[in-house]
Amino acid sequence: MEDTPHPPSAAADAPPRDSIEIAVPVFNEERVLEASVRRLAAYLRDQPLRWSVVIVDNGSADRTWEVASRLAGELPGVSARHLERRGRGLALRTAWLSSEADIIAYMDVDLSTDLACLLTLLAPLQTGFSQIAVGSRLHPQSRVERGLKREILSRGYNLILRLVLGAGYGDAQCGFKALRRAATAELIGDVRDNDWFFDTELLTLAERRGLRIVEVPVAWVEDRDSRVAIGRTVLQDLRGVLRLRLALWGLGSRMEVL
Repeated sequence: MEDTPHPPSAAADAPPRDSIEIAVPVFNEERVLEASVRRLAAYLRDQPLRWSVVIVDNGSADRTWEVASRLAGELPGVSARHLERRGRGLALRTAWLSSEADIIAYMDVDLSTDLACLLTLLAPLQTGFSQIAVGSRLHPQSRVERGLKREILSRGYNLILRLVLGAGYGDAQCGFKALRRAATAELIGDVRDNDWFFDTELLTLAERRGLRIVEVPVAWVEDRDSRVAIGRTVLQDLRGVLRLRLALWGLGSRMEVL
């Protein structure tokens, strides 16, 4: 795994070449959605980027879709789409495979990762240094605030990935990733998981296919009111690890990985 280069400085009057679309997957997030998207849009307006944001509501049962639709009507550059089925992976797959942007990205709606890290995330993709960039809470330069339980689970999960899958990446589940669309569109289509294991499967297949992944440091603060059901998610992830390990051995699955 490679450390990211410093993002290049661009002249103020030089229009950026790449377009960037950021997906924000949401499920029952009416409480924080409006404030987060307005904050994100305000930040992006001040950056030297050709940007757009798509809110992807995947099966919310509250007023999330109502809020998302209103924001899409009020904020230039912001759109929204509704999926009847749940699953963060499904939301990302749907948004990314329908995007026409040069760089596709996503971030969690709670904005746990400081937005000031975004340009650092995009830099290795804009320069052509890598095809995928991921925020890592385990990077030695990261500043992370989270409880002991989440810290142990995160480090334990990533240790399992290294031991079982031979993963070279350090933090599979940080909700802060970006990809060059042209280089990864086929890869995204081949990921089978539609929920929280989507990220792990994506990165594992990317490594197997020789795509360069860069990890960047982040400033990250835990959202104490997260919608993630930790116990169920851990069990799903462990099942995903087993499925993927068997697939890499050519057992238990016909999925093509190379």
